[in-house]
Amino acid sequence: MNVVVGVTGGIAAYKAVGVVRALVLAGHEVHVVPTEAALRFVGLPTWEAISRNPVTTSVFDDVSEVRHVGLGQRADLIVIAPATAAAIAKLANGIADDLLGTTVLASRAPLVIAPAMHTEMWQNPATVANIRTLRERGGTIVGPADGQLTGADSGPGRMSEPDEIVAAALAVASGSSAAGSTAGASSSSTGDLAGRRVLVTAGGTREPIDPVRFVGNRSSGRQGVALALAAAARGADVTLLAANLDVAAPTGVRVVAVGTAEELRRAALAESPDHDVVIMAAAVADYRPVEVATAKIKKDDQGDELALRLSRNPDILRELTAARRAGQTIIGFAAETETNRDAQLALGRAKAERKGVDLLVLNRVGWTEGFAAETNEIIVIDAAGGIVAEATGSKASVADRILDLVS
Repeated sequence: MNVVVGVTGGIAAYKAVGVVRALVLAGHEVHVVPTEAALRFVGLPTWEAISRNPVTTSVFDDVSEVRHVGLGQRADLIVIAPATAAAIAKLANGIADDLLGTTVLASRAPLVIAPAMHTEMWQNPATVANIRTLRERGGTIVGPADGQLTGADSGPGRMSEPDEIVAAALAVASGSSAAGSTAGASSSSTGDLAGRRVLVTAGGTREPIDPVRFVGNRSSGRQGVALALAAAARGADVTLLAANLDVAAPTGVRVVAVGTAEELRRAALAESPDHDVVIMAAAVADYRPVEVATAKIKKDDQGDELALRLSRNPDILRELTAARRAGQTIIGFAAETETNRDAQLALGRAKAERKGVDLLVLNRVGWTEGFAAETNEIIVIDAAGGIVAEATGSKASVADRILDLVS
């Protein structure tokens, strides 16, 4: 797919590097069109290196090839991230005084916009009206999120995370998101998961040792969040059980915060009967401390060694499959450090049979793979142990591949 990524002049331009990288890793042809102001935040060599394509900013570059029109004509998708208040005003009013403006006007491709600005600017009546205009014309607005802004300010206006933007953009491009919807704000009434209820777990559980320490894992929750966002973009009514996320919780889906494996278990068993699809992407601690100290354990009281007794946590996934209702689809995840493909598949097939899942997503993890990374590499097997899909790329693109199987 030919994707144009427009970058305008806000501090969030540095996050747009992640958007471009994810799209390239997903196998798409990406052309970056930065404004002159955007280049004051991230330089042209970075955009060329990440996109693997030359970058120009002027309508007077490659005039003989009519580049200022051709980019838009060839585009299958246009993503603008970040979109400043000024850029949004220009888009809403059809002002084409630079290469990005002419590219958008010359294109019939879906337009996805990720706003980024201070709260007062986002809530200004002029911006509100401009956003309404862009939605009415079929544009998709991703975010903004509520969080830390430039300086000491905090509030609505923070650009959504790259994975969220990419997931929404790819869903729009595939035709599974309704034109003009607000990605990350509400599920679409159309799409291949419209009318379905999807339960996703994400993150990693933490089992307390004392009030300040815990036994945990390195899962960031990125893959689960990407799954929740992609499912919502495809029309599903999504509930996310979020266990200690290291990324921003998505807007537009129902989020239930959990901490420990037991809290996740209770929430999953309570929510599961009301959902058509259950995707257990969270990394659940296999063990928890037998005794939890009520006060911080002092090292001076313990000497050079501290012994912890651990007991096994309940098998949440097995409980869910044992209690599944007719027609319900349950998907498990298996994070393995095994590097040999055949051995990894053997572990996955044994787990799929033991857990009773419909699909099992095998993903390699390690010091630099899987956990806390922006990309993922998966093999999906069915209940019989057969390989039904493989995918490598951004967690947003991997989420869509998994949901293709669900659909």
